Amino acid sequence: MSHQPTAEAPAPAGGAAQAAAPMTHRQIMEALSGLLLGLFVAILSSTVVSNALPRIVSDLHGSQSTYTWVVTATLLATTVSTPIWGKLADLTSKKRLIQLSLVVYILGSALAGLSQNSGMLIACRVVQGLGAGGLTALAQVILATMIPPRERGKYNGYLGAVMAVGTIGGPLLGGVIVDTSWLGWRWCFYVGVPFAVLALVVLQRTLKLPVVRRQVKVDYPGAVLVSAAVSLLLVWVSLAGDSFAWGSWQTAVMVLGALALAGLFVLVELRTDEPIIPMHLFRNRTVALSVVASLAVGTAMFGATVFLSQYFQISRGKSPTMSGVMSLPMIIGLVLSSTVVGRLITASGRWKRYLVIGGVLLTVGFSLMSTVRVDTSLVLLGSYMLLVGCGLGMTMQNLVLAVQNTVPMRELGSASSVVAFFRTLGGTIGVSALGAVLAAHVKTYTAEGLAGLGVASAGGDGSLPDVRTLPAPIAHVIEGAYGHATGGVFLIAAPVALIALIAMVFIKETPLRTGQEPVRPATAEKAAMTVAG
Repeated sequence: MSHQPTAEAPAPAGGAAQAAAPMTHRQIMEALSGLLLGLFVAILSSTVVSNALPRIVSDLHGSQSTYTWVVTATLLATTVSTPIWGKLADLTSKKRLIQLSLVVYILGSALAGLSQNSGMLIACRVVQGLGAGGLTALAQVILATMIPPRERGKYNGYLGAVMAVGTIGGPLLGGVIVDTSWLGWRWCFYVGVPFAVLALVVLQRTLKLPVVRRQVKVDYPGAVLVSAAVSLLLVWVSLAGDSFAWGSWQTAVMVLGALALAGLFVLVELRTDEPIIPMHLFRNRTVALSVVASLAVGTAMFGATVFLSQYFQISRGKSPTMSGVMSLPMIIGLVLSSTVVGRLITASGRWKRYLVIGGVLLTVGFSLMSTVRVDTSLVLLGSYMLLVGCGLGMTMQNLVLAVQNTVPMRELGSASSVVAFFRTLGGTIGVSALGAVLAAHVKTYTAEGLAGLGVASAGGDGSLPDVRTLPAPIAHVIEGAYGHATGGVFLIAAPVALIALIAMVFIKETPLRTGQEPVRPATAEKAAMTVAG
């Protein structure tokens, strides 16, 4: 498919040389507004349902496993599609790709809002996740294409702030929606559509990028293998301890199967011309350690925070809206730390100190949150959440920045998406694993509490309880069980955050590039280089 120079943006007088000149601050901010809108809806798709999930799962007659998979389905689809979007960004028009991902997101959101049962909802959340994967990967790649690393810290701060608002503000918005009688939980899925449409319009008008166009060769075997490996692992994590024992033959089959698929994936990636995840990137120390840190940060962040709304609603008796309000300390910490640190990095060119400080805050914050119980002071809990928010704001985007600073422009998409891939993979595993741990602990603590009352535990069907309908003594047992189990989730998240901190300590700091490395296509590809017009 050929594209004329007028494909994306008007070519200025003087031709390609001028078209490739750095964008002005105003042009960057105009294009960035569309990117931020796209990134916001991507994050929103995973978080806006958090506080509404107890109501949604109850209305659709789902179980604790359904609760986990409504979140996991989106994260899984985002995880497996992120490296594919990133690879395509190295091969073809980034603008067209991000517009396509917005269209996929809109379709998935509209269908999710029409869901009649939990199975349909989970399937639609997969479509949402495919679009969100493109938005997450491409926003960072396009930003890196427009701005040199030394200046990128400030703009990464904006991305970090939007991720913060989407990650922590989404639950608040979802709570307000589900508590508003004339809206209802279905609007948790519809609410992102206007933002996505607006992002489409803004990007069409403002985004002007040079395009290096090469023959697109998608690594379909790699995509299938990585999807199968991750999916099998997550199915095992979500079912183990419930449908079968952790030490059963089913566990052995699933784990060995996932490892075998992962091994085949690596072999395929080593042999293919255009791998989804170029294996040679992992020979770069910064990339390898950033991947380990991102995997751990994602596990701790998504896996632990997604269950906070359940704690506030079931253990503390708060409404969905108030559950969102309770999360504000984390929003404040994330927004402040990401924006302030981004500017400090741009001013000084130093970034590692902020990564390490963020890792320390994250580890300490999760350690303190492991003490959470049903009667924990909300003020004290808010201070713990503030620490976690500050830690996340200092680490998430700066890990991407560290990687982008060490790879050539031609691999920017792949390298950026690798970090995002492992962060989301960590989150997906974290939600599934910690969700299974939470369910098992709730079952144990509930049985113990009921035994103390002289009441035999009936086992139940695994559905989420509505404590408002239970007799007071039993309601207190359920509230205490969820409170204690939530503390156990954070107790697991703390050492995972410590792993991220250790990886960050060993990342070697390299000076941020002050100029944007020119894109150097191979000789055979130069004729295919066009300026987005």
